[in-house]
Amino acid sequence: MSTQRKTEFTEDLVSESDVHSYLQRNPDFFERHAMLLDTLRLPHVTGAAVSLVERQVSVLRQKDLKLERRMKELLEVARANELLAGKIHQLALRLLSTRDLPQTLDTVERVLRTEFGADHSVLVLLDEPSSFVNVKAGRFFKAINRDDPALQPFTTFLGSSNPRCGQVRDAQRDFLFGPETNEVGSAALVPLGQKCQLGFLAIGSVDANRFHPGMSFDFLARLGELVAVALKRH
Repeated sequence: MSTQRKTEFTEDLVSESDVHSYLQRNPDFFERHAMLLDTLRLPHVTGAAVSLVERQVSVLRQKDLKLERRMKELLEVARANELLAGKIHQLALRLLSTRDLPQTLDTVERVLRTEFGADHSVLVLLDEPSSFVNVKAGRFFKAINRDDPALQPFTTFLGSSNPRCGQVRDAQRDFLFGPETNEVGSAALVPLGQKCQLGFLAIGSVDANRFHPGMSFDFLARLGELVAVALKRH
């Protein structure tokens, strides 16, 4: 008597990655099998189960909200840049009408304070101080020889042609704004000419986050260029 062996059936296992890869290769799968959409259920954030279509709608809605928030952020940046561009333009017009160095210094100081909201500001000219005996020094204007030891804390910056933003060291703050201005949380240093040929402009803020290394320096660079050209006229 012979015996027959039963045929053994091996179930092919399909992994999640296989399904994922298949759907990627066949993005129209659910168009060809639309009835499946009504049978597939996915958990919603509320805990209830929703269909795949409803889940897709929810995902798209969230994407729309993110895009809307991003659009609002871009619009706010654009408005801020437009406002800054207008202020830079107005400063240029005012500097064109100045007659001498004292008037130029007064214009820059006043615009920084009233239009740009600077808590502290100082313009440092790298030249012989005796050359400016007719210019009122005050808190805004400083004239100093480039090789003066007081400028040692600025050695790296003076060799640069790009603005610097961030927190300032105590020695830098004391030289620029005075030892009594310990409330200065951040500052922008703006070269006047290549490698601070004429000097530099310093703008201080009580807000530690007002000036930081990650911010755009475009408008600060334009500000420095305008002031440098105005100074060369006198």
